[in-house]
Amino acid sequence: MKNLLIDIETYSDEKLSDCGIYRYVESDAFRVLLFAYSVDFGPARIVDLAQGEHIPDEIRRAIFDPNVVKIAHNAVFEITCLSKFFGELLDPHQWDDTMVWASRLGFPAQLATLGRVLGLEKEKLETGSALIRFFSCPDKNGQQRLPSADLDRWTQFKEYCLRDVDSEVEVAEKLSGRVEVPDWEREVWLQDFYINHRGVAVDVPFVRNAIAFRERYNSELKEEAKRITGLENPNSVAQLKAWIQQRTGIKLDSLNKKSLEDIDMKYMPRSVQRMLEIRRSLGKTSLAKYDAMLNCVCRDSRVRGLTQYYGAAQTGRWAGRLVQLQNLPQNHLESLGYARQLVAQGDYETFSFLYDDVSATLSELIRTAFVPDAGRQFIVCDFSAIEARVIAWIAGERWVLETFLNGGDIYCATASRMFGVPVEKHGQNAELRQKGKIATLALGYQGGVGALKAMGGERMGLPEDEMRRIVRLWRDSNPHIVRLWSIVEKAAKSCLRSGKSVTVNRGVTFYKEHGCMFIKLPSGRSIAYPRAKIEEVDDEERITYERMNQETHKWERAETYGGKLTENIVQATARDVLALILLRERAANLDVVFHVHDETITEAPLSVEPSLVESIFGEPIPWAPGLPLKGASYTGQYYYKD
Repeated sequence: MKNLLIDIETYSDEKLSDCGIYRYVESDAFRVLLFAYSVDFGPARIVDLAQGEHIPDEIRRAIFDPNVVKIAHNAVFEITCLSKFFGELLDPHQWDDTMVWASRLGFPAQLATLGRVLGLEKEKLETGSALIRFFSCPDKNGQQRLPSADLDRWTQFKEYCLRDVDSEVEVAEKLSGRVEVPDWEREVWLQDFYINHRGVAVDVPFVRNAIAFRERYNSELKEEAKRITGLENPNSVAQLKAWIQQRTGIKLDSLNKKSLEDIDMKYMPRSVQRMLEIRRSLGKTSLAKYDAMLNCVCRDSRVRGLTQYYGAAQTGRWAGRLVQLQNLPQNHLESLGYARQLVAQGDYETFSFLYDDVSATLSELIRTAFVPDAGRQFIVCDFSAIEARVIAWIAGERWVLETFLNGGDIYCATASRMFGVPVEKHGQNAELRQKGKIATLALGYQGGVGALKAMGGERMGLPEDEMRRIVRLWRDSNPHIVRLWSIVEKAAKSCLRSGKSVTVNRGVTFYKEHGCMFIKLPSGRSIAYPRAKIEEVDDEERITYERMNQETHKWERAETYGGKLTENIVQATARDVLALILLRERAANLDVVFHVHDETITEAPLSVEPSLVESIFGEPIPWAPGLPLKGASYTGQYYYKD
């Protein structure tokens, strides 16, 4: 036996989508119901554990045999569940994952969608969701339904589990070896497993108090809203819009978050202004992260499974899960520590007296719910302007690289180059720095006025004419980056037309295999564009490929272009830099508990100096000679944005 493909069905009284795999498995009610498998891609077999059958000795031995590769779709689920079943942690080094194979090729992660896209002969059965709800979830009385509750359905459930193995066999045969994976990338997947398995501690009493503060404040706001409007239900959008129109003559199309941000309240009656402020506070969705923490926290007060390896198909970057670390609100309070202390003490009266907007303050405190274990500290370290560094390095924009090498402020340097005057952060022409910053952040990937608006140009008070001027000045100041967009697009089209590989800046190589266009990055890793081709659209040649729409969750054909491909290359390269940092921290026996974008959060003994992590961030990258990198760190007894 060389390969053992596995799929299991389980039961728990915890809701998997809310609590994550680790709390799901931790429940005393957790059971493995069915164990289906295939030996060396042969016929699928099933073990009915729920009805007293036992895993054959040969298969049990294979699960622990380092010479047998175990394969599953979303292998972390099988590893974690079977570790609980066997009473010891299975070695992830012995496992592989067809979901990861699909993600690396740009294909959908979910087995059902993947089966349709690949045209499997034995697709995942559509009956599964209903059967899972029946046997894998508690009934309305909170009890588990045994197979005897409906033997016909149980037979269907076993067929469903067997079909999953058949689908995985086909997926493995279709995708195996389709993309070259560097050895270090395999180590990144393993490091991701260990980081998620380790988890990070949450200050549970603090989180409970924060939720209580939110509920009390929301109750007060709702009562105030009733007094202001006289409406029985001021939460009703239709009633509130009518009330606002009656008092201002303004007909609002929407009261969603973006609309509320765009409303100019300056000349509105104070009652309307206050009502819109209340609406904004009540709609603060970020505070739901406190609930998410309680939903997924384990018995040891740690939350696990916060990142998804290869969550973004075109770059390989991580995606947030459960608490969604990728979009945590920033903190700007100077008295952050004191505000946190008041919540920890449960002192709502003082908190609400000192902070007018309780919701906004609680939002700023979300990061601080993550804490190190007693007697340890967080060392938080991140790269400054990593994408600006990487794009300048790939494009050969020397003045940008020299700014970073000399320790300069890239936003000041950009503004100075754009406007032809010295710009200092707190000195002469300081007001221009913000224009340099928004241009740097928004325009590197062929964006124009629309990109500036999306980055907040209108909220800065920039008129459209000024934004057009900023676009022109930035592009004039960064000719090598502008040229890179064209180089990348031409290389992609040449590759798709000829089928031959094309190499451009820093060894970035476009090649075509297995019906996909690949881009090999400086790191040696490749990113994929499934079924890419050139199409005529509005009398122009456009590059199209297939992808999962992140908003509609539908598989579709999409267009791309030089600037977007450049963005993918830059972000994927920055991701590989962070991946190398994660491996270096592991080699130094440092415990990374989670990471966000270009930042690692490491839990370490108090004796460990932050300079150790900074030195790891500052080490040269073997495959990126001349890329100027520098990490900035701080230590603390809770997480925050320095």
